[in-house]
Amino acid sequence: MVFLYAFIAVLCLGLAPFFGKSVINCINPLTAFAIRTVIAAALVLAWVLLSHTCFDIKSLPWTFWVIVTLEAAIAAVFADLAYFYALEKGSINQVALVISCAPLITMLTGYVAFDEMVSSKQIVGALLITSGLVIINLDF
Repeated sequence: MVFLYAFIAVLCLGLAPFFGKSVINCINPLTAFAIRTVIAAALVLAWVLLSHTCFDIKSLPWTFWVIVTLEAAIAAVFADLAYFYALEKGSINQVALVISCAPLITMLTGYVAFDEMVSSKQIVGALLITSGLVIINLDF
């Protein structure tokens, strides 16, 4: 099941730049980002309410709120806003290739923060992916 969800995520994340790039030329990236965020929040809120997955959020510790706030600021605000500005300035091919390096940061963070093991095959794969991205972005 994990690979099905991962494939759906890859498909959605692969298609998203097409839609973003197709509207970014007619509106400021910050405005486009704000509109997309409001729509996404409304969709998620409706999903949560309709699925009855609400639970007592008052019982969550304050550390949960700090960590979720940091994650939201990093991923849902700063990263997405930078993504929209990158789409405005560059091609979707360039943006997608650079963003493809995100798992390398995740892998390194998992190793440092959570002591998750990284195999030699994963290190070699990460180096090959990074090298490939650098080569693809070089102008000859």
